[in-house]
Order: sequence, then C-alpha cells, then structure tokens
Amino acid sequence: MPALPSYSSGASTVPLLGDTIGDDLDRTAARVGDHEALVECATGRRWTYPELVAEVDACALGLDALGVAKGDRVGIWAPNCAEWVFVQYGTAKLGAVLVNINPAYRTHELSYVLRQAGISVLVAAPEFKGSDYRAMVDEVRGGCPDLRDVVFLGDEEWAQLLETGRAGDRVRLVERAAQLSPDDPINIQYTSGTTGFPKGATLTHHNLLNNGFFVGEGCGYTEADRVCIPVPYYHCFGMGMGNLGCTSHGATMVIPAPGFDPAATLRAVQEERCTSLYGVPTMFIAELALPDFASYDLSSLRTGIMAGSPCPVEVMKRVVEEMGMAEVTICYGMTETSPVSTQTGADDNLERRTSTVGRVHPHLEVKVVDPDTGLTVPRGQPGEFCTRGYSVMLGYWGEPEKTAEVLDAARWMHTGDLAVMDDAGYLNIVGRIKDMVIRGGENVYPREIEEFLFTHPDVVEAQVIGVPDERFGEELMAWVRLRAEAEPLTAEGLRAFCAGKLAHYKVPRYVKVVDAFPMTVTGKVRKVEMREASIDELGLQAAAAHRFA
Repeated sequence: MPALPSYSSGASTVPLLGDTIGDDLDRTAARVGDHEALVECATGRRWTYPELVAEVDACALGLDALGVAKGDRVGIWAPNCAEWVFVQYGTAKLGAVLVNINPAYRTHELSYVLRQAGISVLVAAPEFKGSDYRAMVDEVRGGCPDLRDVVFLGDEEWAQLLETGRAGDRVRLVERAAQLSPDDPINIQYTSGTTGFPKGATLTHHNLLNNGFFVGEGCGYTEADRVCIPVPYYHCFGMGMGNLGCTSHGATMVIPAPGFDPAATLRAVQEERCTSLYGVPTMFIAELALPDFASYDLSSLRTGIMAGSPCPVEVMKRVVEEMGMAEVTICYGMTETSPVSTQTGADDNLERRTSTVGRVHPHLEVKVVDPDTGLTVPRGQPGEFCTRGYSVMLGYWGEPEKTAEVLDAARWMHTGDLAVMDDAGYLNIVGRIKDMVIRGGENVYPREIEEFLFTHPDVVEAQVIGVPDERFGEELMAWVRLRAEAEPLTAEGLRAFCAGKLAHYKVPRYVKVVDAFPMTVTGKVRKVEMREASIDELGLQAAAAHRFA
C-alpha cells in the first residue's frame, strides 16, 4: 500500500468571514458595547470599542478630506502606537491601500517604497530610536512624485486631520463602504529580503481579516481575552494576528511599548492582566533572561503565540512551565500568506507543541513537494512547503514576474521552506531550501543540529550555517550564544559534545561564540550575512570562489 502523500486540507465547521475589515469592526463594537478595545501602556491611554470606532472613523474622514480615494496608497511609518491602529482601520474603511513601512528603514529604503508603491499620503512618527524621520522625509521627498501630503503624528496637521474627521458626516463612510469588496487590495507589506530590494506582498480584507480571525480561534479568544502585542505592527504578526485577531473576537489589544522592551512587555502582562502574549523566539528568550523575571506576576497568562522563525524546543518548554502559558501555540507562515498557514492546538500534547508547527489552518490546503519536480512527496520525506487558499496574496505590487516565481498556475504559494509532514498531518520546518547544506553529497538540515545544540548546558541560542570547503563542498559552522557564567566553548569542545550523538557529517567543524546574531527587525536571523562574515573570518574566499565559480 503506497504511503500517504504529504497533503492536507483544513476542514472547518466555522465559515469564512465575508466582511470588509471596517464592517467587521463595526459589528464587533455593536456586539460588545463598552468593552475595552485598546490600551497603550506608554501613555496610559485607553479606548472602549465605541471610542475606538469613533477615532477610526475620524481618521478615515480626515483622510477622505485630504482626497484619499479607494485604491490610493497611504503609507504609515511609525512604531507601535494607538494612531497606527486608527490608520490601519481608517484606511480599510476608505478602501485605501495601507503601506506598512518598516521603522528601521533609512532614506534609501524609504525612497524605494514611497516610489514603488506610489504612496500619495504618508503618516509618520516624527522620530524613533534616534532616527529623525522628518529629516529623512525631507531628503527623499523631491524624488517621490506621487507623494503629495505628509502628516507627522503629534503635529498640528495630525490634530487637524482628526478634528476635520470628527466634524465630518459619517454618511460619507457608509457611501464609501458600499463601494468596497472583501477582495479589494487593502495592504502592502514589504518582505524583508536579504538581497536586493524588498517586494510588496499585496493583501486583501479577506486575506487579513480571516487569518486574524482563525488565529484567534486557534487561541480560543473571546471578549474576555487581553492580548499583549510587543511584535511590530508593520508586520502581519502585529496588525493581523494581533489587532485583527482581537477585533474580530471583541478582545482587548494591549500595546506594551513603541518598540520591543522585555521588561515593559512583562510589566504590561502583569498590570493589564493579559491572557495572551505574542513574540518571536528571541523576544521570549529576552524576557526569560531578565534578572528579575521571577518577580513578575504572569498568572493571568493562558495562551499566546510564538512564531516568526523556528521555535527552539527548550525555549517553548520554558514558556509553558515558567510563564504559565499552558495553551501557547506555535504558528507558521509568511507575509505572502497573511501570514499563518499552520498552527498547533491548545489540546496538542507538549511534544506536538514543541516539535512541530502544527497542522493546516481552517479553509487552507498545504502540501510538501519535491523542489525539482514539483511532485508531492510521501509523508515523512522533506520537501518544499506549499500552501493554497483564501490567505494567499494577490501578488507582489507591480511585479508580475516576481509573483510568478512563487505563485504557480494553480495558485499554490511556494514558500522556499523545507518541511516534513507526519502521518497525522503535523508539519515540521527543517530549514530553508537555500539554507540546506550539502556536505560531501549528504543533505544536512541546520535546524536539526540547532535543536541538538540547545541541549548543551551552556548554549542559549545556536545557528548553523554552511561555509565553503575545498574537499566536501560545504562544511558546517555553528554560531552560538552562551550563558553569562559559561566557560569558553571551543570547536573541539562542541565536537566532543556532539560525538556519538550526531552523525559525523552533522558535527560542526567551526564554532563562533557571539553576543548576538545579525537579525532582521522581525526576528529572523540573517544567515546570508553570517555566511559572508564567516568566509572572511575563516579565510575561505578561495573555497568560495571554487564552489560557486
């Protein structure tokens, strides 16, 4: 009897939502009444659902008065704050396309996004983390012909925009809503590419609203939940899984700080009695590492989400045991899929929740294919993870050729991630196709080795890369971060730890101890940068030239 193919579809008795984002917010507000919707811890400001809708409507009508029409691109360049939420939902009510701009961008990237998306109105913070946004906007504005209005949060122009909106006629929003379809593009999110310019994944109401809703369903959200959101709003994790996950269930959004701060995050959980906490693995690691971690009262926590990059098993276990997040889930996804494709369940045992990324999400399909042939592989074999369904983006904004590279004719999104599906349909991400190391003809998946290195008593974090080698084509190198009190770790010492436990070809030849890894702002490790630095440090330029000649 042939093995089952690595294919699964998410059957569900809960139907997809057919609303626009604005209509869904209004329905929730009507249902939950004066329930608290949004808390901004840095300023102490709070909004009930009716108050949130009033601010969103004021923002929408203010933008309308600026001439923002359906389909116009409105950029937002700011850290997490309440105004980000107003602009997110306000643009959705107008049918404008919100363009999320990474707060870490500098003039080169800012100029590219403003021009590539054709942004006509930019809402920006005046500054963040020492970056002068006003000066950067002034520097690039002349080269962005579509940009006609820039409004800085906190300035008179922002206050005037809201004042104009508050005095506006809400009938205007009813008229605008009647012209909107859930399948309209509503958001452009630029993927953090490691080479070249980022690409703008274009997402609809239907994409984002349903994904946020079903993530919330996976966490068991009701209006009793209070979700701490330290992950950035400019990314799907914050504005989709966070905000839309909350507003589609009547839950409360809690913004602990403008940027990630581990102490501020745990303080927000404690003071606001949060029931759910989000984060990428490095955020949870930073929280657990606080010297006064044990002093925080986290007893209100029930659930949460760890996602964004592979979740180390040992970290997941500590989150469950030491943070009390008994129902924490792992999500897997990417910007192009709004973002979540799989999620573990609260009723999955600890083994499932610490060693897999769960099963296919409701109303979606997933499969694992041979990257060379495109054919679905049998369960238990690694291949490229692909997904299809309501969550898949319309495409990359203005780049049909780039879209065709990842979206095939049958609308399967090819993720570039290597996965294995087991007999029960649970998936494990074993690495990126580009990260896979081929050493002497053996395929080596860095994730497997990283998980093993986490069991070393002195290792806090580990990343494994391939570096060029004259004899084997590639050799393994481990970058590790050690506990503060740890003894120095040598390559010989690490190899001795691996001996007899890993196959010889999986044992790292090189070891580098670091204080931190090069990261994107969404918490993904930049392995390309690590590889380049390692080639220089180890003097492997000749091997690199030979291998890639």
